[in-house]
This record gives sequence, C-alpha cells and structure tokens, in this order.
Amino acid sequence: MGDHNHQSPPISAPPSQFHSPSLTRSPLLASPSHDGIRSATPTVKTPRHGTPGIRTPRIFKTPLGSPIRKVLKLTRLDPQDAWLPITESRNGNAFYAAFHCLCSGIGIQALVLPVAFVYLGWVWGMIALVSTFIWQLYTLYILVQLHESVETGLRYSRYLQLCYATFGEKLSKWIAIFPITYLSGGTCTALIIVGGSTTKSLYSVLCGGACTSQPLTTVEWYLIFACGAVVLSQLPNLNSIAGVSLIGAITAVGYCTLLWAISVAKGTIPNVSYDPIRSHGGVDKTANIFNALGIVAFAFRGHNLILEIQGTMPSSEKHPSSVPMWKGVKVAYLMVATCLFPMAIAGFWAYGRMIPSGGLLTALFVYHGRDTSQFLLGLTCFFVIINALSSFQIYAMPTFDSMESMYTIRHKKACPWWVRVVFRSFFGFFCFFIAVAIPMIANIAGIVGGLSLPVTLAYPCYMWLKIKKPNKYSSVWWINWILFVVGMVLSLLFVLGALYTIIHDNTLKNNFFKPT
Repeated sequence: MGDHNHQSPPISAPPSQFHSPSLTRSPLLASPSHDGIRSATPTVKTPRHGTPGIRTPRIFKTPLGSPIRKVLKLTRLDPQDAWLPITESRNGNAFYAAFHCLCSGIGIQALVLPVAFVYLGWVWGMIALVSTFIWQLYTLYILVQLHESVETGLRYSRYLQLCYATFGEKLSKWIAIFPITYLSGGTCTALIIVGGSTTKSLYSVLCGGACTSQPLTTVEWYLIFACGAVVLSQLPNLNSIAGVSLIGAITAVGYCTLLWAISVAKGTIPNVSYDPIRSHGGVDKTANIFNALGIVAFAFRGHNLILEIQGTMPSSEKHPSSVPMWKGVKVAYLMVATCLFPMAIAGFWAYGRMIPSGGLLTALFVYHGRDTSQFLLGLTCFFVIINALSSFQIYAMPTFDSMESMYTIRHKKACPWWVRVVFRSFFGFFCFFIAVAIPMIANIAGIVGGLSLPVTLAYPCYMWLKIKKPNKYSSVWWINWILFVVGMVLSLLFVLGALYTIIHDNTLKNNFFKPT
C-alpha cells in the first residue's frame, strides 16, 4: 500500500487537457527527467528536444475506468499546438464561434451575389441559392462532428489535418493544400479590392465637391486598406480576434440591411429587365452559367475555418466541443440566411440585368448616388470597410498558422514577435500585389468559388464516408457519394467557366495592373 502511494503520479490537469494544449505559450508537457505530468505553472518551460510520454491516470487502470478507455484513447500532446495562432488559446465558446462564423459567413461575397442572377434568372438563381445553402449547412454539420475522433481521442483543429486523416498526406498535398491556400489568399485579395475601392468611395462621399487636393489613385487606396489590414493582423491568435469578428459581424449585418433596404425603397430602375443574358454561342452561354454558379458557391465559403474555430474551444468527455460549436453555427447561419437571401433577391429585383459586375454597392452609387442621403451612403461604405478589415483577419489566420508552423517545426520553438510581423506583413502585401494585378472582383469570385467548392461541399461528404464508414448502399452512403461526385464535377466546370469568361471577354488584358 505504501509502495503504491509512493509511485502514484501527480495530477496536474483535468481530462480535457489531454485533448488540448495549455492555454499559455508553453505546452503542457512533462519534463524529460520525469514520466509523469507536471503541474501547469508559469515557470514550466517547454522542452526543446523530444516529446516525453504521458502516463495514463490511475482511474483509467481500474475496472471502473475500462469503459472510459474504450471511448477515449490518450494520445501524445503536440507541443506545436501551444505555439500556433489557431490553437494557442483554448478558451473559446459558443459566442466566439457565432462571431467568427457570422463574420466569415457574411462578407463581400454577398455584394456580387445578384450578379449571378443576371445569367441564371429568377428561377434557376433561386434554385441554385437555396440548394447551395442547404448543401453547405449539411457539410458544416459533418465538419463539426468530425472535429473529434472518439476512437483515437484526436482533435482535428485544422482542415488540412482532417484531409491528411482522410486522403493521406501525399494525396492531400495535391488536392487540399492548394484550394485551402487559394481560398484564404483569394478571399483576402478580394477583400483588399472591395475595401480599397470602398475607402475611395467613402472619401468621395465625405469630401464631396469641396476637396481641392489631388485625389489618390485606386492603387494608393488599395495600399491604405492593406496597411490597415496588416496592422490589425498582428493580434496573436484566433481567440484574440473574437472582438474583431463581433464588430465585423455587426457591420456585415448593417451594410447588408442598408443595401437591400435602400434598393427596395428606391424601387426598380427604368427599363429594368429580368431576362437572363444569353450569349449567341453555346460555349459562351454555358461558361457564363458556370461562372454565375461559381459566384453562388463563393457566397458560402468559410468551411475551411470551421475546424479552426472549433479548435479554440476546450473539450472533454462530458462536454465535447461539438455541442457549443453547433449552437454557434446554427445562430450564425440563421443570420447569414437573413442577410444573403434579401441581398440577392432585392438586388436583382431593383437593377435586373443592368446591375454592374462590381455588385450591389457599385449599383447603389451608379444609380442612386445623387438621390440618396450622403449619411446613408457614407455609413454603408464605413460598414463595408470595417467588415472587410475584420474578415481579412479570420481568413488570413490559416495562412498565418501554416507559415508559423514551418518555423516551429524547423526551430522547435514558438515564433518570436518579429518573425510573426514579417510573416503577416509579407502575406498582406502579397495579397495587395495580386489585387493590383487582377482587380476584377466578379471574376475572382467565380474562380475562388470553383476552387473552394470541394473544400466547402465535396470533401466533407467523402470524409464522413471514410471516417464514419456508414453501411454500404444505405441512404447516408448514397447521399454522401452523390454529393461528393457532383461537387467535384461542378468545381471543375466552375473554374473552367470563370477562366473562359476572363479570356473571352479580354477582362485580364484590359484590367491587368489597371485597377479602376
């Protein structure tokens, strides 16, 4: 008995800590000279070499603990998790999840949504919008449920980690890394285009005809917005930008409501037409339709952030993170639906096929810039700018995480502050360069929508089949296989349609390095 007490390991953390790293910058690991787990105190330092094993707590060795062992298999902690911005802090909750999902779910993609109806028309436009919303809500549920593995006790706190578990590391490098990176970078590029252009419009509204100074060029406005985004991106981790996401969510709901409400209040423009634009050639017509469907798919991007957002939450056997995460997702996407659907419907109703390719905000200035209150115009622009700055932070976070991960793997320590500044500044100004080179928001939306469609609508269905292994030929089995195959085929068609539209219309030639 005394011998048993002498060898009993010290207890340092609740069971949830075996699933997640420490809330501090140093991971909760054992010292190389001890095989137990030390207490989590500020003085404990992360070992620079090796990851020591974790002794199984005594309760799991008793007969009472046998059922728990079957449900949970303890795994080694990854020391990197406590050094990287996504998992550095594990104190998230349902409110944080709702803020992040709402900020990423509503954004500049809503502005160009009515443009898709120009080629799809009322009937097919609504069918595409409703079916895509239901489809992406289903894949959201899949990702939330797959975040934690009951068999292994692992948490997939990054979309790429779940891809590795599903497709294998080699295949994931080909089919996952590029679309995830492009979705992050492409969205941030689109945010700089919209944010910079809107800053220019806000200056015009505030200044009016009283300004005598030489106005800044569009490139200079892009640069001002990019500098603001880079400064704000220095916040250390995903949980630290919860307040930023809240502000972004509020402003997104604000400008969506203002845009569709002003459009409805002003009524339809003269000679409005709702007949879809039809090209003479069959290839042109098909390409325009697929490009429009890509814009609809772009409206519901954000699934590459779901696992990352859920990874900021604590989790245990009794209180899995999937419960508060799904609550936050449901609230957020209820708000997303109440914003995106009125934007698409009211925008196309008010302007029809004459809506500019820049979207609803551009249409407001083109058709109602003189007969709308300058206060409302300025407030709308202000909301768009703040939301674009906020959305930039959450969409850039996976890229920041990947860049810092390469550093921590090589140097076996957390990134110094100056390395973080360099990484994040480089990414922000690289997106600025792409925004200046290819300043066509509608075409970027189509390409991003096509490339990100597997991440949003296809991959989660296959992940469910691979990990959960439903009964072969059951309804769930058929549904997921059909959605996966259809999603992959549509992704290819959307990208081809967007590229053909850019090449055929000479959009790239006419606008390359010529932002207007």
